[in-house]
Amino acid sequence: MNVTILNHSDSKGGASVVTVRLLQALNTLGVHTRLLVVDESTHNMRIERLKPQWLIKVNFLAEHAQLFLANGCSKKNIFKLSTGAWGMPVHDHPWVKDADIVVLGWVNQGMLSLDEISKIKAPVVWIMHDMWNLTGICHHAADCERFREECGNCPQLRHPRPKDLSRRVWENKHELYQEKEIYFVAVSTWLKHKGEASGLLYSQHICVIPNPFPVEQFGLTPKHERQRYHLPADKKLIVMGAARLDDPIKGLDLAIDALNQLDPQEVCAVLFGDIRDRSLLERLRIPHVWLGSVSKPEIISDIYAHGDVVMSSSHYETLPTTLIEGMASGCVPVCFDQGGQADIVDHLRTGYIAHHPDASDLAAGLKWALAKPVEPELLRKEIEEKFDSLTVAKRYIELFEKLTI
Repeated sequence: MNVTILNHSDSKGGASVVTVRLLQALNTLGVHTRLLVVDESTHNMRIERLKPQWLIKVNFLAEHAQLFLANGCSKKNIFKLSTGAWGMPVHDHPWVKDADIVVLGWVNQGMLSLDEISKIKAPVVWIMHDMWNLTGICHHAADCERFREECGNCPQLRHPRPKDLSRRVWENKHELYQEKEIYFVAVSTWLKHKGEASGLLYSQHICVIPNPFPVEQFGLTPKHERQRYHLPADKKLIVMGAARLDDPIKGLDLAIDALNQLDPQEVCAVLFGDIRDRSLLERLRIPHVWLGSVSKPEIISDIYAHGDVVMSSSHYETLPTTLIEGMASGCVPVCFDQGGQADIVDHLRTGYIAHHPDASDLAAGLKWALAKPVEPELLRKEIEEKFDSLTVAKRYIELFEKLTI
């Protein structure tokens, strides 16, 4: 079986990381799999950059010019939106023409147009990393419910109207989905339910397969002493990490409100990730250590191995990787209920899922996790059984076999 995956990058962003993991796991299991990208940095023989590169730049500029004009000549939000109007000519690429299955990952920002997807001859499996497949133009709808109908009056546009750009793109997606059979894979049950409730995907094929996770890179035993990371030796550690901690989606304000309800004599917050406004941490009334941006997996796994609790205060997360990382290292997870958290955490058995956006309930969860620890071995076993890369790849192979019979 020949499988070709298309994803915007092989290294930048969460979708890129899990896509390369899937590529590696499928090849390990004997499925000849290759990856096409527009942003290449790993120089793997199974990864190729689409050409010409100038075209992706033109596509990117054209799409964002369209969004800029549709947004009343304002840049606000336009980098959170996509139209799928411009893309690379991939259907004639040898890897696509020879494929038994074509897998689409995150293919926005000028990589792949809706029209180009319609020209792909092989069966198409489209991995939903966010909500873009089921909305008009946004990747996360937040509190908006317009996707349940047919979009329009988009709250992320400066001047929303019934027939605005979100409605027009919605109609283009609807036409594609009616003309071409596509098999959608949601990375969490929450996202699948959003798709089933949408006007675009309610009648489409949707299954749930989580992102693959390298369990072997995380362990229960720290490799280095606490002083290496300036962590206190006499306190329990609550770990929270993100690419950017003060991204509004991550709910740092709620995390601080919850942490401030804990006993400063007993706990210390361990934070890692970029922060644009460092003054936000001045509100923390408990001891804390900010480690800055951390990208090396071996350091991230070591930080979690020192921790007792892993916390996520995000307003919504499709499938929060930090919870998976923490659990694989023996940390008890505490989070809100806005997204795919329930696919990871079994409330009051392996962790605590608080009601969003109740910071007091999040604090109650932290207290529960600190007072009633779950066996680290149980937490790790949960992750191995659900998210191990080879386990996830086997589920994809089962889907591919059904589509090629």
